[in-house]
Parts: sequence; structure tokens; C-alpha cells
Amino acid sequence: MRGAPETMTVLRPKSAKEAVSLYAQDTGAMPLAGGTDFMVLWNIGLFNNRKILDLSGVRDWRKISATRTSVVIGALATHAEIRRHPLILKEFPLLAEACATIGAAQIQNRGTLGGNIANASPAGDTFPPLLVYEAVVHLVSARGKRELPISEVFAGVKRTTLLKGELIESVELPSLGKRPTRQIFRKVGMRLAQAISKTAAAGLLTLGKGGVVEDFRFSFGSIAQTAVRLTEAESLVVGKKLAPSVIDEACRLMERNVSPIDDIRSTREYRLEVSRNILRRFLEGNRT
Repeated sequence: MRGAPETMTVLRPKSAKEAVSLYAQDTGAMPLAGGTDFMVLWNIGLFNNRKILDLSGVRDWRKISATRTSVVIGALATHAEIRRHPLILKEFPLLAEACATIGAAQIQNRGTLGGNIANASPAGDTFPPLLVYEAVVHLVSARGKRELPISEVFAGVKRTTLLKGELIESVELPSLGKRPTRQIFRKVGMRLAQAISKTAAAGLLTLGKGGVVEDFRFSFGSIAQTAVRLTEAESLVVGKKLAPSVIDEACRLMERNVSPIDDIRSTREYRLEVSRNILRRFLEGNRT
């Protein structure tokens, strides 16, 4: 173990206002939420001689609440809290399912939604559901507050578009209105539990009169530098019936939105084939 705690300075704000103020004074400090990824890097000594901004005392950022048009999840809400919350289970079940696949119980009890987003791993399991739910990330800094659609937060592998001094305050999920006709969260890994995904998918489909698609949203993680929405396939499908030719074209268009790689967990070809099959079976109405 190379982490040397005696070389670190830990700042422990007790309120959102104090957290923002401390971070403004030293934007080089490392924000710490649940610490599940942080501890891996600390263990190899990457945070020696660093300031750490421990956000665990900011209780307001742990709340999950409803507004008239949305559900707001505090950045420090844990995966365990999200997966069990009745509002999330009822209105946004794909996010609950995703949180239930993250690590073991210990990780789910520590890891937070805000930390997951800030970490910006291409394999972040919550990102495909957040994308199809069109989540809005609320940011705060000494300059004030701003909002970013989740689709604009990720800039690449482990990189975000957050500005210097910004912290994630909460994540807002707009109400869907009409309940989807079918929906899916699917994670494919080396094993059934405690696996980093080879591919992860989330999708919503709403059918109208005569089987015409009124709404279609589909997202993948782990098969590009960031989680991605299948924007071209979505545009193709909406307003049409799900004829075989439409499904074939949607699967072909999928490949224009993704760029899987070969790595220790899988091959590019495997990721593409599995992802294509998940999309096809979803559009066909088959269980995957």
C-alpha cells in the first residue's frame, strides 16, 4: 500500500455553501464522495500530498425528492438508496436496475450517483438509463449554478465538461408522462455479479395507435469513449411501425454511434454483436 495519509490534507465541509467556498479557494483539491474509485487510486499513492474535499458531511446532497414535473436525486445519494427508493422504482426503474448491478452491497452502500458521473468511466452502469431518461445535472460553484443535460457532461474517458470549481449538486429526472410500452436495462459482463460491463444498454419504447412508434430512446455504455444515445436509429424508428426492414436499418445505424475496442474484458466484434442483438430483440419485442 502506497497511500500516505499523513501527507494529505482533508477538508470536511458541513454544508453545500461551505463545500463550494472551500473548493473555490483550492480547485486543485480532489472532491471525495463515496470513495469507491478514489480508494483504489489512493492505495497506489496517487493522492499523496494532495488536498481532499470530503463531501460526505453535506447532508442536503443526499436527498431524493419529487417536484411537480420531476424527481431530483442528490449527488451524494448512494446506489443502495436509489435502487430501493419507491419513487425511483415506480417512475425510473431502469436506473434502479442499473444501481443494483454496481459492485457488491458494500460498493452500493458507499458509491454515489454524483461520484459515478464525475468519475466518467465509459463503463458507468448508471449512464445508459440517465441518457434515456434525459437527466439534467445540476452544478454549483462560487460563480453560481448551471444545468447540463447528461448528454453534454462527458467529454471522453474519465473526462467531463465541468468547469474549474464546479461540483455536482443533484441529478434531475424529468417525468416521462406516458408510461413506456416496453423498457429494458441489460448489462453483459464476465459473470452475473460484481463485473465491469462489456456492454450495457437501456431503452424505452412507446407505441401508439396502430403500432406506430411514438417515442424511442436507446443508449449503450462500454462501447464508445462515453455512453451514447443511438440518435440516428431513434430518429429512424419514431413515426414508423416496427417492420423487419425498419429494425434492420436501426441495427445498421447503431454502428455509426458506437466505437467499441478490444481490451482485457472483450473484443470489438463481440461487443458489437451482443449490442446489436440486444437492440434487435428489444425492437422485436422479445425478451433478452
